[in-house]
Amino acid sequence: MDSLMNQGALEGIKILDLSTMILGPLMGQYLGDMGADVIKVEPPVGDLTRYIGPARSHGMAAFFLNSNRNKRSIVIDMKHPDGKQLLVQMVQKADVVLHSIRSDSASRLGLMYEDLSKLNPKIILCHVLGYSDKGPYAGLPSYDDVAQANSGLASLQSVVAGEPRYIPSIVADKVSALHAAFAVSIALVHRERTGRGQLVSVPMMETMVAFNTVEHLWGAVFEPPLAPMGYVPVSQAARRPFKTKDGYLCVLPYNDGHWKRFCAAIGDPDLTNDARFINHAARQSDQNLFWSEVGKQVAKKTTQEWISLLTKADVPFGIVNSLEDLLVDPHLVETGFWHTQEHATEGTLRYAGIPFEFSDSPGQVRHMPPRLGENSVQILEEFGLTSEEIKKLIAVGAIKSS
Repeated sequence: MDSLMNQGALEGIKILDLSTMILGPLMGQYLGDMGADVIKVEPPVGDLTRYIGPARSHGMAAFFLNSNRNKRSIVIDMKHPDGKQLLVQMVQKADVVLHSIRSDSASRLGLMYEDLSKLNPKIILCHVLGYSDKGPYAGLPSYDDVAQANSGLASLQSVVAGEPRYIPSIVADKVSALHAAFAVSIALVHRERTGRGQLVSVPMMETMVAFNTVEHLWGAVFEPPLAPMGYVPVSQAARRPFKTKDGYLCVLPYNDGHWKRFCAAIGDPDLTNDARFINHAARQSDQNLFWSEVGKQVAKKTTQEWISLLTKADVPFGIVNSLEDLLVDPHLVETGFWHTQEHATEGTLRYAGIPFEFSDSPGQVRHMPPRLGENSVQILEEFGLTSEEIKKLIAVGAIKSS
């Protein structure tokens, strides 16, 4: 038992990551952080994200570097018969296969669960796709923008932008990646108990609709609906960062205790007796009125004055950081959130630390993001191929090695 101390929880789990772009690769990175051996199986041209964003060298751009750590790269030409056969051999010894190939193409390539389970009954296939294969949208292409649009997220931005807009974050990809990592972890527990693999499908639309309607289903929780859909403080943009004398600040006197302490801090305790704000129910009844009052109060002081007052009053608040501010935020600096590490070819790289902690099986960064095909030979040796077999595969173009 002691030998397992301080190992990642997924130590010994082998994952073949055939996905591209962000959703699948980020999910693979999450599992790699927890100790899984993630083998990134790339086509000869590599994952498209290798070429998106600032870069010091070809094929190693920022987008790729920030979603592919703790992986090793092998290049396999799936169009070559020897490359396809090689993948068959690897599936037989893997625990999880991850891909984002649409079902029609996956079926032609032999990458559906019914194909892979014949090779390895214990295999877990995680298929991330735009839409469930069971509905009329089955097989349609999807990206983050599409998922934001059809999940209602883009429409919700109309209240602040005057028209539908995308959230300035690839939130659909990232949220779906988290769900996929969660789902595969559950499938691994199930296999540990039963010995059986299974198909795990993670459709972006359904994932994002479920995510978005946690609060926004609202009155439609009931049938027939008791009120329109949309969580009012958010859907009407009543809650927002408020302007101070010299900047902006998130101020959130949410419950009765917060409100009383907020009123005391501004020197107007009688405001707590105002019938419109006297308790949580009253404040909820007219969200725009209440938060407008908060905004009026916030505008009277500087940001630093509010930080001092609200800290002492124990009222929730948040500094409105810019992206650049995050790199020097005193809390993130003090907790050691940001890390830098030397990459063999890319120099010093910065990355966010793993945000959650395990006392007994911590995650860690074991491998920096790989160059295209960097580990092809090493990986195939581990799968039992001889030097001569590997040389032959390279010669015929079935694999490539950097």
